[in-house]
Amino acid sequence: MGKYLLKLPKMGESIAEATITNWLKEVGDTVEIDESIVEIATDKVDSDVPSEFHGKLIKKNFEVDDVVKVGEVIAEIETGLKENNETKIISEEKEKESITEDIKKMTSEEIEITSVPSLELLKNDENNSEINKSDKFFSPLVKNIAKKENISQQELLSINGSGKDGRVTKQDILSYIESQSTTADSNYLSESNSSLEDQIVELDRMGKIIFDHMSNSKKISAHVQSFVEVDVTNLWEWRDRYKATFLEKEGQKLTFTPLFIDAVIKSLKDYPILNSSIVDEKIIMKRSINIGMATAVENGNLIVPVIKNADHLNLKGLTLAVNDLSNRARTNSLKPEEISDGTYTVTNVGNFGSIMGTPIINQPQVGIIAIGVIRKTPSVIETNNGDFIGIRKKLILSHTYDHRIINGSIGGSFVKRVAEYLEEWDMNQII
Repeated sequence: MGKYLLKLPKMGESIAEATITNWLKEVGDTVEIDESIVEIATDKVDSDVPSEFHGKLIKKNFEVDDVVKVGEVIAEIETGLKENNETKIISEEKEKESITEDIKKMTSEEIEITSVPSLELLKNDENNSEINKSDKFFSPLVKNIAKKENISQQELLSINGSGKDGRVTKQDILSYIESQSTTADSNYLSESNSSLEDQIVELDRMGKIIFDHMSNSKKISAHVQSFVEVDVTNLWEWRDRYKATFLEKEGQKLTFTPLFIDAVIKSLKDYPILNSSIVDEKIIMKRSINIGMATAVENGNLIVPVIKNADHLNLKGLTLAVNDLSNRARTNSLKPEEISDGTYTVTNVGNFGSIMGTPIINQPQVGIIAIGVIRKTPSVIETNNGDFIGIRKKLILSHTYDHRIINGSIGGSFVKRVAEYLEEWDMNQII
């Protein structure tokens, strides 16, 4: 019999570890392919880890509230596969091949830029802290929650933990936060004598994550914007021609978003420096074009699902991918891997009636484009018989880019190229 080593998978560039929150299977239980084994939590998302093989759970290497690093073996599953000399199965060989390929890829993709200034990121001030001096253990998840909720070290140490050896669990600190909020609200209400008092609204978990992410991005990147006006009359007429047919054939709407993304993908191929990131004063040129699309959810927050290898999809494939990810983003049913590893982001501010916007770069990317609302605009139309005034459908593209490595010439040329692809839309193509 062989053994499958269930490891904590990679969940994004910035996630290095996770906390075990719940075991869904016990030792001796039968495990099916793709069946979830354990629930985990990070500072960004709660998720679960499935098995890639059918078998029986024979060993758990961690308990609830334990912190596991990416790549560590969480559990062992006995499979029906033939065991080799080292009791390792095919998946590990695939992993070795993947690692070797990644090394080769990184070697070919990394370009050292000596002119990039030193990147001073926020430093962790937990050295010599009261928490580190204490015998109590706090998982990274609990520490992150405490930091975002402005809970002092003294407060954190005072929380009674219900976990193993008195550890403070995620539920413990959330219960503490709720109790403090209730007390604060009660005090506020008792002192309030007027309906005109200011209302205090607490940010939810996702709101706080966005708060920190956007604040850090402004501190890290040198944000610069370029703008162009685009005549999308032909694009409008083409979509108008095919939207009813597409709805009847595919059962889905044909929106403008995949059409915009198609133009962005083509432009990224022309200007690959925009499809990169900065790590340790190096530019990482990405082989894959993974397009993040900012999507509004019901609570007013934004989430950015990612279309992986978007450059390999045709227009129909892009449309179906956009609709699928958008729908699941609004129902909170995205997987962790579907919101990570984006290389460039598109946001359609026109959906909210905005003429234009100046979006903030989604780290560690170096560019983001905002698409404004389509408006009927009186325009000068040039013909062989002279110039005329006519009504055209136009929008404004706003391109924000990291001026540390993207100069104005490249940043401006890129957004102009996107505009050209939209204005030169092939009216004869069929979706």
